[in-house]
Amino acid sequence: MIKYLELKRINDRYEVEIQQAIEQVLQRGWYLKGEATRQFEKRYAAFIGTKYCIGCGNGLDALTLLLRGYKEMGLLHDGDEVIVPANTFIATILAITENNLKPVFVELDIHTLQIDDTLIEQAVTPKTRAVMIVHLYGRCAYTPRIADICHKYGLLLFEDNAQAHGCTANVQCSMFRSTSGRLQSKNVQSQRTGSLGNAAAHSFYPGKNLGALGDAGAITTDDAQLADVVSALGNYGSQQKYVHDYAGRNSRMDEIQAAVLSVKLNHLDQINARRKELASLYINNVENSLIHIPKSERDCVWHIFPVFCEQRDALQQFLRNNGVETQIHYPIPPHKQRCYAKWNDLSLPVTERLSAQELSLPCNEAMTNQEVLSVVEVLNAFTV
Repeated sequence: MIKYLELKRINDRYEVEIQQAIEQVLQRGWYLKGEATRQFEKRYAAFIGTKYCIGCGNGLDALTLLLRGYKEMGLLHDGDEVIVPANTFIATILAITENNLKPVFVELDIHTLQIDDTLIEQAVTPKTRAVMIVHLYGRCAYTPRIADICHKYGLLLFEDNAQAHGCTANVQCSMFRSTSGRLQSKNVQSQRTGSLGNAAAHSFYPGKNLGALGDAGAITTDDAQLADVVSALGNYGSQQKYVHDYAGRNSRMDEIQAAVLSVKLNHLDQINARRKELASLYINNVENSLIHIPKSERDCVWHIFPVFCEQRDALQQFLRNNGVETQIHYPIPPHKQRCYAKWNDLSLPVTERLSAQELSLPCNEAMTNQEVLSVVEVLNAFTV
C-alpha cells in the first residue's frame, strides 16, 4: 500500500537532528517561552521576510489572534466584513466568525484554484475592512490586482499561509504595509507568501510541509504594534507577569515544538523542491481524460496535490483497490456546513463542484519516483 502520508517516514529523515534538538531543550529545563522559541521566531521571520514572528498554539489560533489583534488596535470592529475565498479549510472562516466579523465568500478561479481576483472588487461594500487570501494546497493566491484593490479601498490584506510555507510570489508586485491604518506601496521582484500583506497566519500541524510533532502556529508581520498585541493576547493578555492589558487566551508554542521546527526549517527549501519534482512526474505522465490536473503559472509547494474527477468516489475506490491511499480536501465547503446554517442557501457553484470532485494524491518528500509512477500507472488505468 502506498500511504497518503507517512509522518514517521518523513521525520525519520531528521531523527538524529530532532533528538539532539529535543535533548538541548531537556538540558535547559525550560519548556515555554524560552530560547528555542525565540530562535525559531527569529529564524522563521527571516525566512519568510518579515520583521516579526510570534509563535502560538496552532494555525487556528494564529488566524484568530491576528484578527483579534487588529480589533484591539481599532482597525477592525464587530460586524466588519472580511472577503475570503469560498474554497478553504473551515479554520479560515472559524477565525473570522469567532471575532464577530462577517465572511464574504468569493468564488475561486477554476484554473488557479485560488480566490478569483476579478470578483473581489464587486464584493466590496461600505462595511468591508479586509481581504483574507488563502494559499490553498500550497499554491500562491496573491496577485498584484488583489493588492491594488486593497490599496484602492484602504483594506487590510491578510494571508492564511497554513499550507504554503516557503512558497513565493514570483512576479513584480505592488506591495503595501499598514502603520496605524496608513498604506504604503513598494515594488518587489520576488517574496515569500506570509510577507505579502499586513499579516499572515501559519500552521505547523504535523502533516504540513513544515510540520511539528504536535500542534503549533505563528503569525508573521512587519507591524510592530500588531506583534506586541498578539504576543500578549496569546499569553493571557499579558506582556508582564500578572499585568493583563487584554482579556487574552493561552496559546503558546512550546519549546520542544520550536526546537523541532528549527531543525526542519533547515531543510524546507529542499523539501519543497522534492515535492515539486514529484508533482512534475504526475503532471507529465498522467494521461487520462477522466482526470483533470489543474496547472498554474504561480509558485506551488504542493502541500496537497489535488486532481479532479466527476467520478471521484469511484476513482478513490479504484486507487484503494490497487494499493493507493488518498484523501479528500474538502468534501463540504464552509458555507454548506451545519454550523453555518445561515449560509447554507448560498449558491457558489464552482466551489461546490470542486468539493464534489477533488481527490488528493500522495505527494511528499519521503516518496520515491517509482512510487509516484506506480500511482500514475493506476490513474491511467482508471475507466468507468
